Amino acid sequence: MDSDTSPVRIEAWSERDFDLLRAVNAPELMAHLGGPETEEQLVKRHQRYVDLSADRTGAGRMFRIVLEPEGVPAGVIGFWEHTLDGIRVYETGWTVLGGFQGRGVATAATVAVAERARAARKHRYLHAFPSVDNGASNAVCRKAGFELLGERDFEYPPGHPLRSNDWRLDLEAI
Repeated sequence: MDSDTSPVRIEAWSERDFDLLRAVNAPELMAHLGGPETEEQLVKRHQRYVDLSADRTGAGRMFRIVLEPEGVPAGVIGFWEHTLDGIRVYETGWTVLGGFQGRGVATAATVAVAERARAARKHRYLHAFPSVDNGASNAVCRKAGFELLGERDFEYPPGHPLRSNDWRLDLEAI
């Protein structure tokens, strides 16, 4: 999707985005991720997001999803380094606020974040690991051009086992 047809733009995460992080921490949005985090956990996560967005080594980036043309925050997305089966890859994940779901926001943001990961030219693959029970996020992966590799056990948050689908996008493919 190009910026002329995309319903969203992604903007680097910043100090001012803490309220957005708090908003996406709602129980209904965190149901597939072990439930909402505590305020202390959110403060730590926010700082990790700020730090990652300031990083220029290719370790990844976090973004707020902004709905166009309204210019309102609609969610969070990013990519970061992850070791998978001994290989360094990028991983992506997103959360879209309830009022913006079902409108192609997550798919458009995922396509945009894949372009950012591709531009970093550091890792060949971008993976996503939605819960096997999360139909909406699995549909986003399919619509964004990811290939389903199969199911795998994942731990998110740490200490919380999660049965996930492993979706992979080849960042070197044209």
